Amino acid sequence: MSVSLEDVRHLAELSQIRLSKAELTSLAGDIDRIVGYIDQLDELDTAGVEPTFQLTGLENVWRTDEVKPQLERRELLQLAPDSEDGQVKVPKVL
Repeated sequence: MSVSLEDVRHLAELSQIRLSKAELTSLAGDIDRIVGYIDQLDELDTAGVEPTFQLTGLENVWRTDEVKPQLERRELLQLAPDSEDGQVKVPKVL
């Protein structure tokens, strides 16, 4: 498969990248070489090779959500360094 200048131009437009004619030509060649390299993988004999989907052996461990008791607003406000009108008061950031 050969990558045309129009293909690269279209990708640049989708990516909102401005490219010069020289950059378009260079990228078309680069993409062509990358695709050619990937095409070589199709030629590999993988008969008898077991598919590998996960290398570390780790698994997601799921747990059920548990509702735990929380502090009341009054208690939380007592823990805050400063509060005003039932809200935690913090210094301005901007």
